[in-house]
Amino acid sequence: MEAIEIRKLRESLGLTQAAMAAQLGVNFVTLSRWELGRSRPSALAVTRLRELEQSAASSALAPGFSRAAEAGQLEAQKLDFLGDPNQVRTLVEGERLSYGHLFNPAFATEISQVDPLPHQRIAVYERMLPQPRLRFGLFDDAGAGKTIMTGLYIRESLSRRMLRRVLVVVPAGLVGNWYREMRTLFQLPFRIVTGSDARKGNPFTGADSDLVIVSVDSLRGQALFGCLSDPSVSPYDLVVFDEAHKLSANRDPDGSFRPTDRYRLAEALAGVRDIPDEWRLGWSAHHLLLLTATPHMGKPFPYYCLWRLLEPEIFSTETAFGSFPTDDRKKYFARRVKEEMVNLHGAPLYPLRVCDTHSYELSQGPLNEQELYDKTTAYIRHFYNQARLLNRSAARFAMTIFQRRLASSTWALLRSLRNRLEKLETLIDDIQSGRIPEEHLREQQRRLDRQVRDTLDEKTADEEGAEGGVEEHEKDEAQALAAFVATNLAELVAEREKVRELVGLAEAVYARGLESKFEKLRELLRSPEFEQEKVIIYTEHRDTLDFLVRRLEAMGYAGQVAYIHGGLDFEARDAQVELFRRPHGAKAGPDGSGARFFVGTDAAAEGINLQFCWVLVNYDVPWNPARLEQRMGRIHRYGQKKDRVAILNLVAGKTREGRVVQTLLNKMEEIRKELGSDKVFDVIGRIFEGLSLNDYIQRAIVSEDAADREALDLAGHLTVEQIRAIAAREEAIFGRGGEIVKDLPKLQEAMHIEEMRRLLPGYVRRYLEHAAPAIDVDLVGDLDSTFFLRARKKGALDSVFPLLETYPESARARLTVYRPADSRDAVFLHPGEPVFERLSALAVERCRLAGRRGAVFVDVSASAPYLLHVMRVSVVRRVDEAFPALHQEEALEQCLVAVKQFADNRIEEISVEQMLLLRPAAKVDAASVGFMAQGNTYRLAAEEFVSGTVLHRMSDVRRLQAMDRLRYTEEYLRRAYDYQESELASARKRFTERAREGDKRALGELERIKQQQRGLYERRDVAIAQARREADLVQPGRVELIATALVQPSINPEDVKACDIEVERIAMEIAMAYEAVAGGEARDVSTPDKARLAGLTDYPGFDVFSKRHDHERAIEVKGRVETGDIELTENEWAKAINLRSRYWLYVVFDCGSGSPRLVRVQDPFGKLVARSKAGFVVSAKAILEAAEVLP
Repeated sequence: MEAIEIRKLRESLGLTQAAMAAQLGVNFVTLSRWELGRSRPSALAVTRLRELEQSAASSALAPGFSRAAEAGQLEAQKLDFLGDPNQVRTLVEGERLSYGHLFNPAFATEISQVDPLPHQRIAVYERMLPQPRLRFGLFDDAGAGKTIMTGLYIRESLSRRMLRRVLVVVPAGLVGNWYREMRTLFQLPFRIVTGSDARKGNPFTGADSDLVIVSVDSLRGQALFGCLSDPSVSPYDLVVFDEAHKLSANRDPDGSFRPTDRYRLAEALAGVRDIPDEWRLGWSAHHLLLLTATPHMGKPFPYYCLWRLLEPEIFSTETAFGSFPTDDRKKYFARRVKEEMVNLHGAPLYPLRVCDTHSYELSQGPLNEQELYDKTTAYIRHFYNQARLLNRSAARFAMTIFQRRLASSTWALLRSLRNRLEKLETLIDDIQSGRIPEEHLREQQRRLDRQVRDTLDEKTADEEGAEGGVEEHEKDEAQALAAFVATNLAELVAEREKVRELVGLAEAVYARGLESKFEKLRELLRSPEFEQEKVIIYTEHRDTLDFLVRRLEAMGYAGQVAYIHGGLDFEARDAQVELFRRPHGAKAGPDGSGARFFVGTDAAAEGINLQFCWVLVNYDVPWNPARLEQRMGRIHRYGQKKDRVAILNLVAGKTREGRVVQTLLNKMEEIRKELGSDKVFDVIGRIFEGLSLNDYIQRAIVSEDAADREALDLAGHLTVEQIRAIAAREEAIFGRGGEIVKDLPKLQEAMHIEEMRRLLPGYVRRYLEHAAPAIDVDLVGDLDSTFFLRARKKGALDSVFPLLETYPESARARLTVYRPADSRDAVFLHPGEPVFERLSALAVERCRLAGRRGAVFVDVSASAPYLLHVMRVSVVRRVDEAFPALHQEEALEQCLVAVKQFADNRIEEISVEQMLLLRPAAKVDAASVGFMAQGNTYRLAAEEFVSGTVLHRMSDVRRLQAMDRLRYTEEYLRRAYDYQESELASARKRFTERAREGDKRALGELERIKQQQRGLYERRDVAIAQARREADLVQPGRVELIATALVQPSINPEDVKACDIEVERIAMEIAMAYEAVAGGEARDVSTPDKARLAGLTDYPGFDVFSKRHDHERAIEVKGRVETGDIELTENEWAKAINLRSRYWLYVVFDCGSGSPRLVRVQDPFGKLVARSKAGFVVSAKAILEAAEVLP
């Protein structure tokens, strides 16, 4: 249902937007966005709208039916030019701002809390946005800002009306980070969906389901996937998978495809056809974005499987993918490594990482750490060996827990020993009392073998979840501590006595209060290098975290220790990060003292950014190297101010596991020095893919000789050649790179132009100043800083207050049109922000009638009257029910168009911002009466011109693009199906032979292959037919008139003087000559043609663009015959607000004499007081007083 249909339906019912929204079960903003064409209703909403439409039709002739609304609608459509010109300009400017990308191609950079880096801008604006159907892999190194690039793409695409519904699918540990960054950096109101939401209804339907973040493991579950596959769910336009390499799929030795449930989920959303029925959705995402820093982990097939998601038909087989030309692949991905990422000045983004290992010795003597270590290790070794012989995986894992906790802290070990003792005593009591038969003991242990897994070893930090305040690995460890190797009661009793002895010893050691590991930490914290610095301390165990917090506070740092563990939700985590971010001690600011220390488990190793700190201590070095890499990523990322970051690792170097860990760390540092690069830290997880550091350590505890042997073997496994081989492999797969530095000059030039095309703050400020009176609202405060809203009439802000309440209380009365340093300090009003959108919707509602009636304006540069029409147009891809992928209409392009229409019906296309050059007029002049008499006739002619000329031109361009893609697509589709036919034939032969040999599994696989072969040609023909049909369906959309202005020449003598062509020529010549003498490279941009050649909008708000050696100037030139007041237009004043010190007013007085005088004012908005009439008038006296002294 189109925007104009929805609005006409509401008007025919005589309903306000709020009333109709209530009937539809949506909020006011949602309905407003539908009517403005900024988003489209879901399938369910369209059904409700049609029901409302039928209801209105059936009641149209009922007794008492009022046709007042219909009559009002017809009256509103009559073009009588009696509308309020201020309302018409407000209406048009609101629409113009909502299409900000048409005036600043990088509009999202204005309205976001980010300053994109070169590699981010290249990816979004050069690689992603130009693609009408985005199927793309962002494969940049970790820390490159893939979340930021995604947010920019979403924000730009929403502005372009190319997206309405977005589904972001991420590992559980990253849900909060995505929610926070989308909200705070981009003001995108995403909603987090969890498994429990499925019990309350379908979270993928309704007004708040358009922007959703969900964990991949929740979505692949039966409950949420069932909701997603419900027919009432509207398709998501864009699906984003973060950490996409974890959508794993593999291939068995016999060639069978073995996908995980995560991959099946991705297949369903990507539109893979040949999937099991239980994974079918009935729709697929038009756009797909895969994010990962490690797309290729050294195994070709899983890497191919990622590409298969991007183009399931074209990359239907690994052979088809392998034959796809390298140059053509570049359309589908971006891969930039840390070494090539630079800032706008060409400097590297990432600091050096220095990894230092600090060894400590266990305390000696009776009741000391060494004795506890020796006796606990003996216990671990004994029971681990027994568990290995009996193939008891859960019991082996239980011993691993003790070993990790032994290395972590005495308190952590003591807590686990007590837990083990409690479980032993409970089990012994159950057997002795007869509650559990002794023979059931073995079955109970086998059940644990099936259930228990080592999360710390098998998962990375972002994959690990938390439930009920308990981290996943804590839950696993609690289960594993009930795993035993005992097969009878006597063996359980013997183990209980051993554990009791260890508990007593651990209690004695802990009671002494001296821990060698903590003393080494204390020594580091008090060293001159770190004694004043913020420090991050990582541990693997919450018990050790609690111990560290207590000990640090006891050192005198009470109130200066922030912490994060899995028991905190993301809001509580944010609060702890904020506490750590604030300056501590003597550096504390007005918002209070912050924390000097941050203690975290691996719940804080992903999803938070701590680059304001440069010192990280691994109190526990993780035995999963990928987790070590993730921890370093918290501080080794863009925004780090130090030229190096320090990674300090604490290891008991003389213990058996310590020797293995220390070997790994020392070897990494050796490689870093030899390579002259710290790339080893970025690939350590990939080096250990398929290997387990945990296995090295378990073998090391057998004996002292075993520890030395394992350490030596590990050192041989990690080599410089491996790192070089990984780099070479990636270069062969992804290309050499280097595009960023090469493109910097072009990028810098584009950014200079963008600065001149900005809409914020000036145009948004002026819009709010005009819109506020129209909706009975006052802006109270300083518009150069912060202000608040005050209603002139009761109820004027009732629909705005609920949106303000979504912001922190401290920000609700602090609105601003300038980007705040911190999003919590103020509400940043801009197009796309909910409060601004609500105010804009109210203004549109109030001003729409004036726009339809038209209003009268003056153009001081015009010589004859004309009509100025502003229209909204679109190009769409129509529906074809014969193809499932084409069931829903797709908007390909939407924009605003303005045309100028003369009395003789000559029509020419102009820029929408020309409305800002006009003044409101009080009455219609005699020369313009003809327009009033035939207003509707002129309007229809203008609409036909736009439809037949402008819109058809846009449609033709889109159709030609679609035809170009079709030629490319059809060729590769045919190739892909040929490869698929060949591979199916080969597989059929292979499985036929195995079936003959009696392999029952091969029979099922053989039948599946035969089914695929039978439907292969049909699928190929359908795919090609759909591609052809999609190009045919590209057609012009609707033309919708927004407003019309009757524009008259000025009859004011002062205007005639101000627009004297000869005076303007003299003023421009003097201004250009002055810039040339001053060393500026000046460019005349005073006409639309000249401005476009310079890359600017038609009416940039200034006449000369001058480049000096160290800065740029936007110069507005005014000339006067003698001396007199100067008038700046609405457009020029808004641009002066935007550019401030870069905006100059050059006034040339006495142009009618032989000695013209140049007077220059820098930052006229800040230095001049203007009288606001139709434009902004500044007195000659004020200009002379503020003028710069000529050199």
